[in-house]
Amino acid sequence: MQKIEVTKRIADTGAMAIVRVKTVERGFEIAQGCLDGGIDCLEISYTLPNAGEVIAALREKYGDKLVVGAGTVLDAETARHAILAGAQFIIAPNLSKEVAIVCNRYQIPYAPGCTSVTEAVTGLEYGAAFIKAFPISDFYGPKMVSVFKTPIPFMPILASGGITLDNLNDYVKRGVDCCGFGGLLTKGTTEEIAANAKKIKTIIDETRAAM
Repeated sequence: MQKIEVTKRIADTGAMAIVRVKTVERGFEIAQGCLDGGIDCLEISYTLPNAGEVIAALREKYGDKLVVGAGTVLDAETARHAILAGAQFIIAPNLSKEVAIVCNRYQIPYAPGCTSVTEAVTGLEYGAAFIKAFPISDFYGPKMVSVFKTPIPFMPILASGGITLDNLNDYVKRGVDCCGFGGLLTKGTTEEIAANAKKIKTIIDETRAAM
């Protein structure tokens, strides 16, 4: 049930922090701010070599309070490293059959980055839990969700890049399943992060309730 439960929790929350930190301590500050604001999903990017260490530390400190996954996972070797560190989901800017196989083997939700409908459908065929619309959400904005969901309404979309407090409402109305945030949920003090997280969660919850 691990894959189903984690996938549902990500979708229910509707937002996640995309985290790149040089120290575990800063990871704790960001995580606490997100939790205080009602967002319990964190993606730890493998653009930094300490990603596995941060994932392991967050899982140990927060347990089930957080859902912690790995981002920028380009290959199967990195995916396995992240899973061994405790990653509960895997996200990538690219689509990799080898990563999909590893994630399916260990029942870990996988969100590959896709830029076309053909690529996205292939991701679903590989067993992806979400399709990460990256980097196209940066270029097309909220209407990108409709481009995927009009022909394939059941496609689960994780949007990342270019999402703000001003356009988040439009993303949610169009049916996005989860939105990734960088600066809003990773910069500033724990209190500032908590304030932004609360604003994000309020917009998501109120928009969903009105649909």
